Amino acid sequence: MILAGCAAASAAVTVPSSHGLLKVHDPGHVTGTIHGHCTYRDKGKLPDPRCTPGSIDPAVTQGNIHSTICVSGYTKRVRPPESQTETFKFDVAYPAYGTPSGEKTELDHLVPLELGGSNDATNLWPEYPPTPNPKDKVENALNAAVCDGRVKLAAAQAAIAADWLTAEKKLGLSGTASSSTTSGGSTAAAAWCTATASPANDGYSGDYDVNITSNQPDQDATATDANDTWSDDTSSTGSVTITLYYTSPGETITVTVGAAKCSTNA
Repeated sequence: MILAGCAAASAAVTVPSSHGLLKVHDPGHVTGTIHGHCTYRDKGKLPDPRCTPGSIDPAVTQGNIHSTICVSGYTKRVRPPESQTETFKFDVAYPAYGTPSGEKTELDHLVPLELGGSNDATNLWPEYPPTPNPKDKVENALNAAVCDGRVKLAAAQAAIAADWLTAEKKLGLSGTASSSTTSGGSTAAAAWCTATASPANDGYSGDYDVNITSNQPDQDATATDANDTWSDDTSSTGSVTITLYYTSPGETITVTVGAAKCSTNA
């Protein structure tokens, strides 16, 4: 059985990946189709690897993560509109996976957008998750590990495409640097942040916006260069933009967000 995909499929650029995942550049568009009959694994938690092997966007690389997936708002820029994802889910994915039309599922990216996943059919399937979806926590943990340098992007992509249920353990994150122990003996995510600097759009040379992403929501954040320190509070998602003034190109900017520290260059 061959199911018709979306009209945007012709716009996608596809090339093979060095670690087995297809590369498809299709920001903002659902592309591709599903061929054949697909079978769920693990009661809908995992897709059929023949139909949904996972695919990634070649525009996201290890070298540019701090201007793509580690920047707040990245996934919103590349996520397709709901009109496309709903059409694909009901007209393509449901028939391919034999899913009854009345079932409640989430059209999920196997390799999530926050790890550079594509919007192609090879990366989409109708997942049967509980609510909240436990896969979301794995995606966030892997994004944090990639952004703070504990895991390489390609390794995270390959691990979650193979099996998101075991990805953290495979990458050595479970019970290691990805968590810290609280006084009560429970584990909590280690504090992390990432920062990028770009010229401020205020007409003044030397003014830089420091864009900060972290897992420290509603915390005091400070950005410091050689001559200046400015502070602001992070949002409920742990992000904030702080403007520094009279900063020299190439100057080091250090950032503190709650218990996390990071740095960037102007």
